[in-house]
Amino acid sequence: MARGRLEHANITVSDIDRSSRLLQSLLGWHERWRGPAINGGETIHVGEEFSYIALYTDRKAHAGFAKGQPLNHIGLVVDDLDVAEAVVIAAGLTPFNHGDYEPGRRFYFFDWDHIEFEVVSYE
Repeated sequence: MARGRLEHANITVSDIDRSSRLLQSLLGWHERWRGPAINGGETIHVGEEFSYIALYTDRKAHAGFAKGQPLNHIGLVVDDLDVAEAVVIAAGLTPFNHGDYEPGRRFYFFDWDHIEFEVVSYE
């Protein structure tokens, strides 16, 4: 059987710099690449050595995306859930649906474009 791993997800956001700063603060990631993209847009790849999230903007106004259409959420693993929650709050976002059950503690938040993220810690 072939083995694999997730390399990246590509999401459309209204402000790639703002979203990049959040992911860098939340996860300790860095900007891997930035450049022009399809339809006159721009993309930033934010991540680590083997994986990243591509943040794309087409520079058009968006009213946000409905939950689950087509993405339910993006799951992110952190070492310290309390520090991660403080980063989310400092960004002006609201954590919700806290859970402490096997295999770890977690919370969720919506970003400015109504993309849902799950943040989990297995520590």
